Amino acid sequence: MKNFLFFFLLTFYISSFAGSKDSITTRLDEVMSKKGLYVKEKELRILGLKQFLARQDLSLIQLYDIYQELYLEYKKFKTDSAVHYILKNREVAKEIGSSELQYKTELELSWLYSTRGMYIEAKNILDKIKKEKIPSNLVPEYYRAYDSFYSHYALSNNEEKYYRLSSGYRDSLLLVLDPKSLEYQMEYAIKELYDLREEKATELFKELLDRTTDDDPNRAMIAYFLGYAYKKQNNQELQKKYFSISAISDITNCIKDNASFQNLALTYYELDDIDKAYRFIQSAIEDAIFCNVRYRTIESSEFYSIINSMYLKKENIQKEKFKTYLILISVLSLALLLGIIFIYKQMKKLLQVRKQLYRTNLELVKLNQDLQDTNNSLEEANLVKEEYIARFFDQCSEYIDKLEIYRKNLNTKAKNNQLEELLKMIKSRTLVETELEELFHNFDSVFLNIYPTFIEEFNALLIPNEQIYPKPGELLNTELRIFALIRLGITDSIKIANFLRYSLQTVYNYRTKVRNKAAGSRDEFEEIVKKIGSIKLNK
Repeated sequence: MKNFLFFFLLTFYISSFAGSKDSITTRLDEVMSKKGLYVKEKELRILGLKQFLARQDLSLIQLYDIYQELYLEYKKFKTDSAVHYILKNREVAKEIGSSELQYKTELELSWLYSTRGMYIEAKNILDKIKKEKIPSNLVPEYYRAYDSFYSHYALSNNEEKYYRLSSGYRDSLLLVLDPKSLEYQMEYAIKELYDLREEKATELFKELLDRTTDDDPNRAMIAYFLGYAYKKQNNQELQKKYFSISAISDITNCIKDNASFQNLALTYYELDDIDKAYRFIQSAIEDAIFCNVRYRTIESSEFYSIINSMYLKKENIQKEKFKTYLILISVLSLALLLGIIFIYKQMKKLLQVRKQLYRTNLELVKLNQDLQDTNNSLEEANLVKEEYIARFFDQCSEYIDKLEIYRKNLNTKAKNNQLEELLKMIKSRTLVETELEELFHNFDSVFLNIYPTFIEEFNALLIPNEQIYPKPGELLNTELRIFALIRLGITDSIKIANFLRYSLQTVYNYRTKVRNKAAGSRDEFEEIVKKIGSIKLNK
């Protein structure tokens, strides 16, 4: 028993974990199918900003702010356009005469140049900027620009000294950032990762990931570094998971300068899932070309050639398998044809037996038809009988309604002081009651004549100590009369109430009360009552 419980819990855990992974994969497929839609939404936002530029009443500060918004929209979307609007802001900042805005623009332009692989231009800008001259609020931007420059440059030549320079500027950046800010916590986690404190970095990144959603651009970076950390630990399942989360955020935020798809493609390549690897490397190249990020394009192209060759190799293997399967299907088709011929011969032998069976079946069909005709006649007789009873009691009910109207007329005459006519009709209420009593007596008598065992069979459906029997001198009481009407097919409580001269609520109460006494299913109680006299009840 303990072993069974252990395996059950283990199976549940594995299936839950697999379900979680599948949900991330499904989500990635979903957002990839909507990739174009996210781009259109991004372009609509950009178009809205550009429309402001057509206004003639913009001040230089307002113009600067619009260009800055456009730069931020294009920053990781289309670097060419981002550079265009930063250059626009460079001119506006000069016209305004603000040294702070000029420094800010130069640092942003340097970051863009290093991203695009324009390292000489980026370095020239940075060399002209003296840290001691820039405003204190731009110092983080200064360290961030140098960090990005050496990081991108190191990626292009893979020299360790430039990675060290990048790390040094990251340390300087951490000294000037607010420790409570998200940027500080991200940069600190990255530092821990690059300083080979991977477990601590993983914990930090997981905490940061829990604080973000897919709509937050920072989520893509956080999830990417988590995937990178697990890649260093050779945990392929978790690196696939977090690279997928990063890719989802990249798509939803239209981040074309991304590393998620390239690393996701390599992960699936290592897992020998060439189809998905090919799909993701294509997406990585498309994004890099769209954004015009040179080092990303070069990297993706190198991996594309490897993955593409494996993809083509797999296709060739599949073609060979297809040929093999085609030959196998042909052989099986021939065997099937021979089998059909054999079966055909056997069927000819069975033909004579079938003819004899056919003649016998004809005789059985005739006997069954005769039996069916007899059953139909009996069923028809029962239907006519029940229809006759229902119509008879409808007429009786109508007659009582007329008597009630007659009584109301007397009341009207009394109000109008028509005393002579009133005296002639004074006993009308007694007449109604007499007729009503006679109607119920006739109903009970005729019903029990047709269904003589109704009371016994009805009570067989109830709990023994809750069974219902009429009082001495009665044929049926109120509860039995209500269910007698249901047996005749009158199930509408309004019709039952009208016939018995009770309120609708009273009829509901009686039906509910009796159903609660049922020995079997309460929901099926009335359906069984409808079959009393026509089926054998289980007692």
